[in-house]
Amino acid sequence: MPGNKYNCNPSTPRSRLERLLRERELRRSNLASQPNEDANRQAELSEYFLTDGENLALSGDEDFADGVAAARAFVDGCERQEGRPYKQRLLVVANRLPVSAVRKGEDSWQLEISVGGLVSALLGVKEFDARWIGWAGVNVPDSVGQKALTKALAEKRCIPVFLDEEIVHQYYNGYCNNILWPLFHYLGLPQEDRLATTRSFQSQFDAYKKANQMFADVVNEHYEDGDVVWCHDYHLMFLPKCLKEHNSKMKVGWFLHTPFPSSEIHRTLPSRSELLRSVLAADLVGFHTYDYARHFVSACTRILGLEGTPEGVEDQGKLTRVAAVCFPIGIDSDRFIRALELPQVQEHMKELKERFAGRKVMLGVDRLDMIKGIPQKILAFEKFLEENLNWRDKVVLLQIAVPTRTDVPEYQKLTSQVHEIVGRINGRFGTLTAVPIHHLDRSLDFHALCALYAVTDVALVTSLRDGMNLVSYEFVACQASKKGVLILSEFAGAAQSLGAGAILVNPWNITEVAASIGYALNMPADEREKRHHHNFMHVTTHTSQEWAATFVSELNDTIVEAQLRTRQVPPLLPIKGSVDRYFQSSNRLLILGFNATLTEPKDTLGRRGGQIREMELKLHPDLKEPLKKLCNDSKTTIVVLSGSDRSVLDYNFGDYNMWLAAENGMFLRLTTGEWMTTMPENLNMDWVDSVKHVFEYFTERTPRSHFELRETSLVWNYKYADIEFGRLQARDLLQHLWTGPISNASVDVVQGGRSVEVRAVGVTKGAAIDRILGEIVHNKGMKAPIDYVLCIGHFLPKDEDLYTFFEPELPCEVPVQTIPRPTSVPTPVNPSLPKISTGKSGSKGSRLKKQRSLSTLEKRANIGIVNAWRPTLMRDRMSLHEGSSVLDLKGDNYFSCAVGRKRSSARYLLKSSDDVVTLLKELAEGGEPMPVVSESEAMPLNSDGVAVPLDSEGVALPLDSEGVVPLNSEVGEQSTENI
Repeated sequence: MPGNKYNCNPSTPRSRLERLLRERELRRSNLASQPNEDANRQAELSEYFLTDGENLALSGDEDFADGVAAARAFVDGCERQEGRPYKQRLLVVANRLPVSAVRKGEDSWQLEISVGGLVSALLGVKEFDARWIGWAGVNVPDSVGQKALTKALAEKRCIPVFLDEEIVHQYYNGYCNNILWPLFHYLGLPQEDRLATTRSFQSQFDAYKKANQMFADVVNEHYEDGDVVWCHDYHLMFLPKCLKEHNSKMKVGWFLHTPFPSSEIHRTLPSRSELLRSVLAADLVGFHTYDYARHFVSACTRILGLEGTPEGVEDQGKLTRVAAVCFPIGIDSDRFIRALELPQVQEHMKELKERFAGRKVMLGVDRLDMIKGIPQKILAFEKFLEENLNWRDKVVLLQIAVPTRTDVPEYQKLTSQVHEIVGRINGRFGTLTAVPIHHLDRSLDFHALCALYAVTDVALVTSLRDGMNLVSYEFVACQASKKGVLILSEFAGAAQSLGAGAILVNPWNITEVAASIGYALNMPADEREKRHHHNFMHVTTHTSQEWAATFVSELNDTIVEAQLRTRQVPPLLPIKGSVDRYFQSSNRLLILGFNATLTEPKDTLGRRGGQIREMELKLHPDLKEPLKKLCNDSKTTIVVLSGSDRSVLDYNFGDYNMWLAAENGMFLRLTTGEWMTTMPENLNMDWVDSVKHVFEYFTERTPRSHFELRETSLVWNYKYADIEFGRLQARDLLQHLWTGPISNASVDVVQGGRSVEVRAVGVTKGAAIDRILGEIVHNKGMKAPIDYVLCIGHFLPKDEDLYTFFEPELPCEVPVQTIPRPTSVPTPVNPSLPKISTGKSGSKGSRLKKQRSLSTLEKRANIGIVNAWRPTLMRDRMSLHEGSSVLDLKGDNYFSCAVGRKRSSARYLLKSSDDVVTLLKELAEGGEPMPVVSESEAMPLNSDGVAVPLDSEGVALPLDSEGVVPLNSEVGEQSTENI
């Protein structure tokens, strides 16, 4: 891949699966071939980071307690790059850096470890040449401090993003923590003060976008060709869009570490569409579980109206891969397993065993947060004690609850509630020497936490809605000898990974959780062994290193796939080249579609534009004047060729001097004349009534769907219906049609993006253009051959035979030449545009005579087909020989353009009808005029500085007293005639 030092093997397998399998095997073989490093290296405590009395387990802002050694391993791994083979550069972009900065002087900083789940999980980045970009957690307003901090962080391969206090307040505390985090965890938007929330929402969202742009600016500053940019979490949902707008070739991945809510929850967010489209700018979007990925795809289809595929989300040919099964986050399991052999951990384990001798140990490790289900867990334990008297003095629950957001009233209320429940239960079931619940409102250091995991018999994870909750992974990793049981909430992300070995529960069902506690405590040893073995194998193979490497591998492969797809996408129309050739031609033909080509883009109306308003097709207001100018040009013929019925075209184009072809060309008229038809004379339309009944039935049972009854076809449209329900109904409708009304009928069924059309066989725009062209030539008495064709439309694949109708034989690649519009004398050809697909140079007339000596329709008539195509009202005023000879079309003068469809047989692409407006304005206004040297600029000057005209032989002409050439001079006579 160009610019990618990582994928340098020239024998890359072709299929995606082969590439990924090969990448996986190479990665594993490389790891196995590396010399074994010191087993205790990652566990060593760097004096640079240690402070007295520092608690190193759970953070108040993240999921769990393992960030310290993770960040240390990251920094340590980054500092040991010299002498190793090349590693792909990876820019990890997250809200926070793995270190926090404390200012000690004007130009001196102390770096302290930042802890959290993301930091621990990104241990995997040590396999890459990684740079970590993020906020250092401190406001640095002065340039001296910023420069000093940047230098200090550079030694740790960290790059700071400087955010001021106001941005942090609005962006992080406001939009991220007050809006997105509750919504993504199904807590809904803030309800305590809806009016205040509404007022502050826009300012918070603006700050969110501004902060994301600031992150993007730093990334762009440090980006090098071939780098992979990995964006993390809901704090940076706008970042992929910002990066791609700066460099469309940048490899960008985005990963969400929280749940993604269902579309019904996400659609309540005022900025729902902007966030989704921003994330879709990434090449690869990752989630912890399939459910979260499915919710994201569903939101894109239901809210944005995009197409969801098994691979991701497709928007006009651009595919954003969405994946989850490959990306369950993990931990560095070896670190926990090695820690169990450390003397300090062994000492902790001994103390805990002596302290709780004779009792089963149950453990819960959580942040004190609403989504962690701590009250539900404790209430279930209370119910268990109520129903199992014999266990009251034989089991103890150790609950580690790390305080978080202590200044928020809801969290203060939760803390009081938990303390109240714990006090009540201990007072009810405790004794003078023992209590059933030990509750700690603080974190534990790494060694104490590992020891606690190791002596636990049953671990309880009762999250109400969570990401992966890696506490369950840590517990399994430390249970090599104990073989403890894991009770896991079915709403935790880890349930999909560890569900087979764990006991899954609904934390809201207190009775079920209580029963599961009893089952876990009484579980036979052989069952515990089997459950633990399954989970242990998963935890030790799906590590954080494997997670990071797999994501980057998938991202690299996604870029390969995108490049392969891009080769099949038509290039953008070279507007300047098409305009130049237009003015160089003498007889031009413009064939224009209507819907989504000459209409105003739906997005400009907004989602609240309304179904009724959008169904009324109207000409783009900016096209009215350009079309009038083009229609009044005697050298230009315009045809609007549409699937719409005659009344729609009459309403929009009745005042223009152009040709209208309705219902895919089956009806034709010059706006100054009457409608004619090109329909077959004996066309069988007996199937219409039965198909109409089916369409009526499905319209009634599919809310917001509708059908159109035309003279040559019927169309059932479910564009405005629920996307998924509409697709199901469409499949059902097709089954009804094929087994009933059209089983023996001569019809074509054309499936659009969200429509089903039934039309007579052979009714296409390409078939109709043959007759349309003949009628136009005869009507205008056209003598000069047509030497320029511009065909633009948003056509169904069935109708794209219109594009190929004008294609020369034997297409080949030749450069488009930019020819300035001549004023009086043609200028030399200047090749300045990229290559386009075209035919051999020279007149197409002779080739077209061979290619279409008889049209398909005429051949049917000649061999006596019953339903031969013959016009009923349009007279056969010309022979096919005459129709063919009017085309003298060179390949360079043919421009076929698909509007908004990247999968097309057209030569070129226009992104939207706005681009059509730009093009037609250029044609109508003459484009950019060629610079012409004025007469005075070409004349010599006399002694007075006055320009002196020359005669035909270059001799200066005399001037009268007023400086004017006399009328009897050559120039004067010419000027008089011109006047």
